[in-house]
Amino acid sequence: MAKGACWDTALWGPHGAFCPPPCPAVRRTVYGQAPKKAKKKEGASSNVFAMFEQSQIQEFKEAFTIMDQNRDGFIDKNDLRDTFAALGRLNVGNDELEEMLKEASGPINFTVFLTMFGEKLKGTDPEETLLNAFKIFDPEGKGLLKGEEIKYNLMSQADKFTEAESDVHQLPLDVAGNLDYKNLCYVITHGEDKEQE
Repeated sequence: MAKGACWDTALWGPHGAFCPPPCPAVRRTVYGQAPKKAKKKEGASSNVFAMFEQSQIQEFKEAFTIMDQNRDGFIDKNDLRDTFAALGRLNVGNDELEEMLKEASGPINFTVFLTMFGEKLKGTDPEETLLNAFKIFDPEGKGLLKGEEIKYNLMSQADKFTEAESDVHQLPLDVAGNLDYKNLCYVITHGEDKEQE
């Protein structure tokens, strides 16, 4: 192809067969451009899609699609309100929705949505901090907490949980009803069970 030729004509190969666009390096060669060296800003994060496995990205995409009620490719205040309504919370105030939207750097498309989750995951407390929080309820350092004690503490301390909110059956309890909080802290900070590694 001649230098400066229309790129659209390069999409059709011999015998009229469709050919996908070649990689950027080939395009630069076709157009006679020298390869550009990637500039990386100091402190800039890598590609947000590289932070997650493909299966995780697919799950985030499904969640984004569910929240994007009007299917315009962006999550806005009305989408958030509809999502809350679908979850049974009908009295969400405009202030609360606006605060949520302010957490984003701009309009929330899928890339921004994924970036926000990446930042939240990076902000998870270190494993040691989480372990120390659980050790308050385990002075002997056994690494296990009884599910019923967890429920009691959730319903009687600080911001008291309701019966439904403190359902300990959602926790990974063993057959004796105990929570291995050391493993749970590992899962929270590393994303997978220690035994699976």
